[in-house]
Amino acid sequence: MAVIEGKNLIGGEWVGAAAGSFESENPSDTREIVGVFPRSREAEADEAVAAARAAYTAWRRLSRINRGEFVDAFAQLMKRDIDEMTELCARDVGKQWNEARADVIESIHMAQFVAGYSRQPNGLVVPSEIPAKDSYVIRKPKGVAACIPPWNFPFAIPLWQVLPAVVEGNTAILKPSSFAAACGDKLAKLFVEAGFPAGVVNVLQGKGSEAGDALLVHPDVNLYLFTGSWDIGKRVKQICADSADKFAACELGGKNQILVLDDADMSIAVPAALMSCYKTAGQRCVSVGRILVDRSREQEFIERFVAASKRVRIGNALGKDNFCGPLINKPGVEKFVHHNEKARQEGAEVLLAGGPLTEGDLAHGHFVSPFIYRMEYDRESWVLNEEAFSPHVGIVPVDGLEEAVRIHNETPYGLAAAVITESFRKWRFCRDEMEVGLLYVNLPSIGAEVQLPFGGMKQSGNGHPGAATLIDYVTHRTAFTVNHDHEIRMAQGLSAEVG
Repeated sequence: MAVIEGKNLIGGEWVGAAAGSFESENPSDTREIVGVFPRSREAEADEAVAAARAAYTAWRRLSRINRGEFVDAFAQLMKRDIDEMTELCARDVGKQWNEARADVIESIHMAQFVAGYSRQPNGLVVPSEIPAKDSYVIRKPKGVAACIPPWNFPFAIPLWQVLPAVVEGNTAILKPSSFAAACGDKLAKLFVEAGFPAGVVNVLQGKGSEAGDALLVHPDVNLYLFTGSWDIGKRVKQICADSADKFAACELGGKNQILVLDDADMSIAVPAALMSCYKTAGQRCVSVGRILVDRSREQEFIERFVAASKRVRIGNALGKDNFCGPLINKPGVEKFVHHNEKARQEGAEVLLAGGPLTEGDLAHGHFVSPFIYRMEYDRESWVLNEEAFSPHVGIVPVDGLEEAVRIHNETPYGLAAAVITESFRKWRFCRDEMEVGLLYVNLPSIGAEVQLPFGGMKQSGNGHPGAATLIDYVTHRTAFTVNHDHEIRMAQGLSAEVG
């Protein structure tokens, strides 16, 4: 296919960057250059923020319903282009075709939800102690939002961030991951075609350490919507803490787990684990890195899970029959190998010695096969606590429900988990006691829907969820009270008499 010649979208204009450009490779076959995109830095970030600031007043004064109509037009365009977007996602970031299509469908669902939400109530009528008073709560936009998504959901997560922000009257700068630049370019073109006014949504291409950093420290950005690593998310929150008018909603990584309890149905447990560990080649923030298995079921689970893992079909992301595609880049492969070596160094029993795949059709991509190990629990273990972001899986035997939950909670992360059990009492205990933002029962740890909160705790985020519930965090709640009497009467018995 033709190489995409990408540009920044700033103030409604297509522009390049003074520092030149960078290339985006297909991770299934690095011989293919998917596109060439601007290498934006501080100057381009300044221009994008200025454009968003200039558009803000007129946009926030527009009817919320009218803003929603732009989002609805955007949704219709994605429906029209679903096949094109699916293929682009597979080529750009290496998501297997079925997963790529699901990413696009999730994006459509997000747009549909937000468009419909624009006609929902925007506040509350609150009772007052004083009959002659009416009290209200309304939500107002926060200003200019910097939206910084990861590469692994190149359509869905950018729209989780941008669409709730703009429907509530904020303006936005989307900084796509440099590993998902082609998908970001497609979104930019759809924003223009949908008719969004110039400056309402700006798309700034570039490296995270250059364009992303320039947005993070920009004095005129009010709102940061960030999905990525704990280290960068921590920095985002620190920057906001030093300013009176900055807010961050951060969804970060995870060392997510499946609990396979003593009454687990293995016909559910094994496929749930396969999807949780290997979809997107283990490169989801909700991917499972360790499986806590009751000792009474350990041998059975291991035999079935390892056997099934050996059958996982790995190949080009465009292959509709493949189960998963490549890792995103060479550093991702190197990180995978490093985690595997750390498991060995810490004394793990290797059950499936997966590694880089370099033969035949896989020779020019970043492909790896699953690595599975067994280890007795050690709270100080590096490999059991650090996110691998790859098909690297540890199996940890546990003695019963309470130990499983305790071990789960000792990880520094708290994003997603799944529990496999036939007992409603056991899953209810997990629901109440596990420190986690997303919990699934008899399901994989993946599969969030846009109408639900999405976010974690501890090193997985600051508790401000994404997707549809982000609407609560891209606005300020303003309370106002109106007196309809001819004199002042105060709540709590406070007197207005001056003498």
